[in-house]
Amino acid sequence: MPSALETIYIIFITGELTVGIWGNGFVVLVNCTDWLKKRDISLIDIILVSLAVSRICLLSVIFSDGFIMVFYPDSYINGDVMGILDSLWTLTNHSSVWFTSCLSIFYLLKIANISHPFFLWLKLKINKVVLGILLVSFLMSLIISISLNDESWYDFKVSNKDNVTWEDKMSKISNAFKQIILNLAAFIPFILCLISFLLLLFSLFRHTKQMKLYATGSRDPSTEAHLRAIKAVIIFLVLFIMYYSVFLVVTASFLIPHGKLVVMFGGLITLIFPTSHSFILIMGNSKLREAFLKLLRIVKCFHKRRRHLVP
Repeated sequence: MPSALETIYIIFITGELTVGIWGNGFVVLVNCTDWLKKRDISLIDIILVSLAVSRICLLSVIFSDGFIMVFYPDSYINGDVMGILDSLWTLTNHSSVWFTSCLSIFYLLKIANISHPFFLWLKLKINKVVLGILLVSFLMSLIISISLNDESWYDFKVSNKDNVTWEDKMSKISNAFKQIILNLAAFIPFILCLISFLLLLFSLFRHTKQMKLYATGSRDPSTEAHLRAIKAVIIFLVLFIMYYSVFLVVTASFLIPHGKLVVMFGGLITLIFPTSHSFILIMGNSKLREAFLKLLRIVKCFHKRRRHLVP
């Protein structure tokens, strides 16, 4: 039977999983429904659906890991079970981060006004560039997840005992370092997002300067588009830093005895990233925002009718 702390942990991760799947599932449902109606799907819809699906898978993997840790702790000794979970986590995690990077690059190429020839060429080839990044990012995620299919990594996770030898400790440190290095590849899309953010800022600064020279106001549609894109990228960068900081702490927890509490806390924090970011994307996209507000109005009307029917 799980302890009181483990029960609270399961309740929280179940709640986060439910909210996260609802938010990301809403993104998939709205875009797929729109595609079936119009028989056409835009590049931004492809990115959002790919991102939402990867987030749903990531949420499921993190939840499964926490569920097995609490209810089936002996399965941590089974290298096959942990191997599947670790590979799936790496695949979905990297896919999620890379797809978010594609989204920030799409914002940059679609909104920013930069006169450099290379940027103008990218802007003309936006569909091929972003779709190419999507494909390459998925392949990179797959390769990295396969690289984790190593029994030494499973030994590192399960051999968390008090009476370990010096050789065991050195082996665990070596494997922890391997895990961190493999997952640091996610900083490549982070750097791409950071570059997109800086270029969007530069474009906004130039645009605002031009507006002050030729017009009275500065809050035109282009300025609003810049600000929305910058806000979306900033939120992702903040959540990414928090997410990977917790990941490094959780990885380090396997190097010390009784690190289960740290892993549980890390699981709760890491679920915040794929859960909350979906609602930020919904509010930042006009089509998704309109569908979400329409859904809220329907729910509100439904509750009003129920209140009138209840005597």
